Amino acid sequence: MSSRLLPSALLLPLLFLPLLAQQAQDPEAAPTFRVDALLLSSHVRVIAYGDQRFHDHFNFLIANPKARLALVQRIAAEKPDAIQMSGDVPFKGADRSDYDTFRTETKPWRDAHLRVYPALGNHELAGGAEKGVEEWWNAFPELKGMRWYSVALGDRIALVQLDSTSALTPGSKQINWLRSQLTALPPAVDFVIISLHHPPVADIQTHLHVDHNPRPNEIALRDFLSQTAPGLHAAIVVVAGHIHNYERAGVDGITYLVSGGGGAEPYEVERTKQDLYQDINFPNFHYVRFDLESDQLKATMFRLADPDAKKLVWQEKDHFVIKKK
Repeated sequence: MSSRLLPSALLLPLLFLPLLAQQAQDPEAAPTFRVDALLLSSHVRVIAYGDQRFHDHFNFLIANPKARLALVQRIAAEKPDAIQMSGDVPFKGADRSDYDTFRTETKPWRDAHLRVYPALGNHELAGGAEKGVEEWWNAFPELKGMRWYSVALGDRIALVQLDSTSALTPGSKQINWLRSQLTALPPAVDFVIISLHHPPVADIQTHLHVDHNPRPNEIALRDFLSQTAPGLHAAIVVVAGHIHNYERAGVDGITYLVSGGGGAEPYEVERTKQDLYQDINFPNFHYVRFDLESDQLKATMFRLADPDAKKLVWQEKDHFVIKKK
């Protein structure tokens, strides 16, 4: 397996994988990209969130640009080793100007040399699926030709970015790839963070946004993980978006998050009993921070109290721990 210097530092708006990245020789089993542990902080930090809808900075109808920019700046200050974006980065993926806004507003990430790993969402395909994917690849050229991929983030964390706009059902190409990835995890890997756009687990809505309830495609992924996880030596957490709010649930020992508070128009949700987050505050513009400790992944949800306040206040609204198996 040979390493190579990616052209990110010169060509991309973000340093996608600075200094070291290794393309897997066997894409079905080995990680697509690899970041050496020596390039990471002593306590590895990953930030996950979705549904930014980068668009015209003066358009407050489809997103809140103030909240979106506040989140970008706050995340830059956190200095994470990786950012997982679970889709709907642009508002209209076929419109290149949305990615221009993305580049402009995420300058703090570029200045901090952050590693950014996006997943495809439905808005990436808005305006035409083929054109949308092409613009996504133009924005993130290291992903050219791929719609899903994985990252070995040091020795103990594996990141997996799935495409929920493609099939995740039994026998599909993507689920077969995921099976190979999970069953071939090196013994040192303790935690797998899977990111995708449409949620496999979420509060079932009966009044508003019922079309955002879990779909058969992602329910199939949930069932696959329930069957596969018991045989793995690594613990799994799944972070989705699509619902512009925050939710947390546990199914068969797997933690499922909805983290769709990246700036898009907020959605109120009816919280069910399975939801371990029952706070009534709304809206929930937020991000989730994972910190690797000796035998656990410590997670915190940070909520922006009021994007219109002169002095922004960040609230620690949810805490949970994923223990090493």
